[in-house]
Amino acid sequence: MLNSELLGILRCPECGSLLTFEPSQMGAAVSMEGLVRCKDSGHSFPVRKGIPRFVPAENYAVNFGFQWNEFRKTQLDHHSGTTVSRDRFFAQSGWDPADLRGRWVLDVGCGSGRFAEVALSCGAKVVALDYSSAVDAVADNLGADPNLGIVQGDVFKLPFAPESFDFVYCFGVLQHTPDVRRAFDSLPGVLKRGGKLAVDVYPRLLGNLFVGKYWVRPLLKGMPHERLYELVGKLVPKTYPVARFVARIPLVGRKLRHLLPISIYDGIFPLSAEQLLEWSVLDTFDMLSPVHDHPQSVRSLRQWFREAGLRDVQAFRLGVAVGRGRK
Repeated sequence: MLNSELLGILRCPECGSLLTFEPSQMGAAVSMEGLVRCKDSGHSFPVRKGIPRFVPAENYAVNFGFQWNEFRKTQLDHHSGTTVSRDRFFAQSGWDPADLRGRWVLDVGCGSGRFAEVALSCGAKVVALDYSSAVDAVADNLGADPNLGIVQGDVFKLPFAPESFDFVYCFGVLQHTPDVRRAFDSLPGVLKRGGKLAVDVYPRLLGNLFVGKYWVRPLLKGMPHERLYELVGKLVPKTYPVARFVARIPLVGRKLRHLLPISIYDGIFPLSAEQLLEWSVLDTFDMLSPVHDHPQSVRSLRQWFREAGLRDVQAFRLGVAVGRGRK
């Protein structure tokens, strides 16, 4: 995972200087443990299981680390036997799979690696970054691929040299940061000239007033994520038949399903009954557990891309709000 190529583009997140790797066992041909040390400032960061760790283990995304280690394979296409993740990846990015071959791609907020798997399948050199311990799930799922590098890092202090990547994407992440605009603004800097950026966010809509999760979330603030997961695991199987019935009501079912604080994909994804229930538990926990949830408008996305100097900007609704452009 940590190899000479990845080390070549890593930079100290505090001062931007070069990093060197110091293995814990000197003389070992390959070491998965050690430190990366800043040549100028002396800052050092641990490398565990071959993954440089630039952030503390406990942070505002700890719930996501828990989540993706519990459901590490659920949304990976090779596990689900579907193309759900692949279809979303290319629908939102608008990229040509052939263009990814041999190119450097940064996955910001990789989770368990559902989209990294897609990019790797196209022959890309992928760096999967997450703020949480989800990086351990990615390592378990995809770590054997020589084209994958994994980094535990902060979107606000990306530990990479400027203009390192041909493609950067950030799906399902920005709205869960403390400052969505500042998180977005960190992305163009690591993109090469001519490189492409794609992001999505939850849409800010008047209809959100009627979305069940926004009524339930305030009641759950402060609940430990383990306790919330236990609660979701008990309630979702019991309420799922009701939610499925509501979702199947002709004409209005797809609207009414949003009133319920439960995720349901019946009739949307080609999953088995067992998979549908598993995805429901996963995504119900996913929508109720984050510390931050800040929807944004399509108009804001478009403005951010343009103010960052990107060209060929597109911003639109595809369920979520999607933005993409070229540096």
